Amino acid sequence: MMRKLLAVALASASVVALSACGSSGSGASSGTINWWTWDDKQAAAYQSCATAFEKANPGVTVKISQYAVDDYFTKLTAGFVAGTAPDAFQNSVQFFQAYASQHQLLPLDEEISKTNFDLKKFSVGVGAWKFTDGKQYALPLDWAASAIYYNTDALTKAGYTPADVEKLTWNPDDGGTFDKMVAHLTVDANGKRGDEAGFDKTHVATYGMGQLAAKDFIGQTTWNSFLSTTGWRQGDKPQWPTKFNYDDPNFAKTMKYIKSLTDRGLAPKINSFSAGGGTATISDVDLMGTGKIAMETAGSWEAATFAKLPGVKVGIAPTVEGPDGKTRSDMSNSNGNNIWAGTKNPDLTWKWVSYMGSEECQATAGASGSFFPSIPAAMDKVAAQVQKQGVDLSVFTKALKDGTLYGAPAYANGADLQQTLEPLFEAYFSGSRGDDVFAEMTQKAKDILNKKG
Repeated sequence: MMRKLLAVALASASVVALSACGSSGSGASSGTINWWTWDDKQAAAYQSCATAFEKANPGVTVKISQYAVDDYFTKLTAGFVAGTAPDAFQNSVQFFQAYASQHQLLPLDEEISKTNFDLKKFSVGVGAWKFTDGKQYALPLDWAASAIYYNTDALTKAGYTPADVEKLTWNPDDGGTFDKMVAHLTVDANGKRGDEAGFDKTHVATYGMGQLAAKDFIGQTTWNSFLSTTGWRQGDKPQWPTKFNYDDPNFAKTMKYIKSLTDRGLAPKINSFSAGGGTATISDVDLMGTGKIAMETAGSWEAATFAKLPGVKVGIAPTVEGPDGKTRSDMSNSNGNNIWAGTKNPDLTWKWVSYMGSEECQATAGASGSFFPSIPAAMDKVAAQVQKQGVDLSVFTKALKDGTLYGAPAYANGADLQQTLEPLFEAYFSGSRGDDVFAEMTQKAKDILNKKG
């Protein structure tokens, strides 16, 4: 989900600091609670929780509003300025620092203590929502990871089995068994495979791998699960880093390998696929459905959609094992459930937010499989429910329990980082910049991460 959110309007990160009007509030037990999300699936799913909450709390109405992600943070910012923001809302860690530093978020520590709310029930994301002042500002709302999705027919025709995908190894020097499979899965317009003599890399019918060369400076669903198997991490600290490790030799070697896939015609070059000749990118699912790609890394939130592709059977495998032949590593992020500092009824809003953070609500809301509950017990129930619909989430539940996942860092000035770093990644993968760009990325990220005000 983080990858999607990095595309939102940059202006939304600039928030006019206001005093927290009404943050002391009253302890009213009736009234309307407004909750916002950018996710239409979560809006529909949490409505069932809202109905149950209203039944258990007569006189309370929960109003759920969903706005497209391109408008969401702009509307939220305007609400802060006008004093009309929702009582609580889904938030991305990219905007956490801006909102918390300008006192738009209500610290939850007092309510957590007062109601004996157990943060240990969550498996992912609690630490990402603790600010530099040491206070907890959100409850994890969901979690996400990545996996390898593959066209089972393309795999079979190439002489591979699902077990072969599940044990893929990778290293930045020769690409391991991953590279061999990608080459063999790639087919040009004349039917030649990527590892056969006469392969035409300028006329590719099916790429063995989807786009890994992406301008996303986190690489959540592209290069991160490869690079992190080397021990690389985004920042110099797990949370609130002061630098991004783009000057690490493993980073440079991995980016060079990713670019080699596109140079050899085994994966699409950056910006290869756009809708109607415009700037909108064709989705991972659509590319798999039309046979343009045989295999790709994509987010957990797309598992149910892949499973329902008409005429195409899609398998799911874990991310690659790294250079040591046994280590998998995958970054997991968690959106947060914040309470606005200006809510006129913080106690009632906390009651709703904490109910959303219950096993009962998360298991109910997550039943579609389009997003994953942050509570393992609820996640197990969701996995069992969607298994009956033909969607196997075992790759993700296993990763959650076996130590494969590591938490995405919270970092400062996310919008500025996006605006500055994305063009540099794009320049490298398009071939207009060389390895010298990594030092520039490192320095510019450091300047932005440590910028005050």
